[in-house]
Amino acid sequence: MDLIPAPTRLHEWDRHEWTFELTATSRIGADHGAEGVARWLRSELSAATGFTFDACAAQQATQSANSITLSFDERLRAERGREAYTITVDVYGARLAGGGRPGLFYAAQTLRQLLGPRAFRRAPIPGEPWKIQSVTIEDAPRFGWRGVLLDVSRHFLPKADVLRFVDQLAAHKLNVLHLHLTDDQGWRIEIERYPRLTEVGAWRERSMVGFRAGERRDDRPHGGYYTKDDLREIVAYAAKRHITVVPEIDLPGHSQAAIAAYPELGNTDVVDTAALGVWTDWGVNPNVLNVSERTLRFFEGVLEEVLEVFPSEFVHLGGDECPKDQWRASAAAQARIKELGLADEDGLQSWFIRHFDRWLAERGRRLIGWDEILEGGLAPGAAVSSWRGYAGGVAAAEAGHDVVMCPEQYVYLDHRQAAGEDEPIPVGYVRSLEDVYRFEPVPAGLGAEAAAHVLGAQANLWTEFMDDARDVDYRAFPRLAAFAEVVWSALPADPADRDFADFERRMAAHYPRLDALGVEYRRPEGPRPWQRRPGVLGRPVDGRPPAL
Repeated sequence: MDLIPAPTRLHEWDRHEWTFELTATSRIGADHGAEGVARWLRSELSAATGFTFDACAAQQATQSANSITLSFDERLRAERGREAYTITVDVYGARLAGGGRPGLFYAAQTLRQLLGPRAFRRAPIPGEPWKIQSVTIEDAPRFGWRGVLLDVSRHFLPKADVLRFVDQLAAHKLNVLHLHLTDDQGWRIEIERYPRLTEVGAWRERSMVGFRAGERRDDRPHGGYYTKDDLREIVAYAAKRHITVVPEIDLPGHSQAAIAAYPELGNTDVVDTAALGVWTDWGVNPNVLNVSERTLRFFEGVLEEVLEVFPSEFVHLGGDECPKDQWRASAAAQARIKELGLADEDGLQSWFIRHFDRWLAERGRRLIGWDEILEGGLAPGAAVSSWRGYAGGVAAAEAGHDVVMCPEQYVYLDHRQAAGEDEPIPVGYVRSLEDVYRFEPVPAGLGAEAAAHVLGAQANLWTEFMDDARDVDYRAFPRLAAFAEVVWSALPADPADRDFADFERRMAAHYPRLDALGVEYRRPEGPRPWQRRPGVLGRPVDGRPPAL
């Protein structure tokens, strides 16, 4: 039935004899505790159909023809978890059961796909009756972490665009939004005790256009930030769609926006930090945080306010691409290494990360960071986002640490989707729809005990080369649909055994859903004229990925 992601089991009955039709008299009934999912489904289907669906208890809805019921199944929860669901559609109605509220929500998303692309629109348009052939579906996700990173630091996305992106994730049964809120090029979260982080750090004078070798700048100020209430709204909106928002505050590298706002955070005995502004280039920045007690207290204050806004178990603290040159040249950093009895600058970064690992643990939270946090020794409670291939994730998992697999070579969706000059700012490696579909989060040879530490996987959207939501759409889709199936569905472990031809066939039905959602995806035949960026230099030239 062309569902994406593919369910675990689906059985179609005789479509000629058994048909469910949603009509103006249909009701949507819910068990106690399922009312929130029912409200969401009623809102979406009312907008698309123009029907007003009566709310009632699930038992009452079963007494009405062509109605929808939402109920909980304790057996399903015990056997397959809260995200599992079943759907039974026949002449008597559509019965959705979930192991918990998340499972019911995913059942509702599947039902919307069964109703056709018009069910994803915000107002009724003419079409055929709202019919579903009789079917039984049993489904549950493979992984608990089905994530997407959205970088709102390099290019800021207004709140409305983030909420729209949340809806796109929810439609594909993805459940983690990793918000990259701070970097050298912009600080995007209001911190009340440190107002200059947004007064100074939230905007830059200009932006690099394309890769550095092109020597192009747009000479246009860029900026923006989210108030704490904006972020509370995003978190609450996502939670209703069973998506957890994980914030990232990048440190001790990727911190020039913070240093521009508060120069005392930088290595003042090495560089004139008062002269630094928010960075206008892309790449790895040499200006990193100093390692003083004052800097630790500063970021403890930042994180106190972050925890007020984000209830997520995990808080991402970056830890990646932190050049050590300033620490090597800094008398204060060298004194710190000696004082702490550390071996070198890698040990200093490890000490820095370990401090915040303990700090977060004391508050009932967990630190997660990029795989560089392995260097110099991994903090005891930390989890790892493995981006430089699989190696870091494998090492962490074998050492008993939880891992989210997000290797650049497969799931960095800012990378080009095809070879050729038509791809807009062709950065990174060629990662086609099929390449993403053949990504396997658990590498071959990882033992069962270590594999149990692979929480799931994450696709990353770094926005150096995405100016707005239209660019994000183009880079994300349709590849994010393939990624969603990889992390949800029970695909063959060997990527070579996956039926990409069947996925392509189902995608032919999924593109109209994306059209109805207003997603400006890359079409199979290539970018449309307005999606191209002729003459803007990318990198590397040949687009060939290195071996994993």
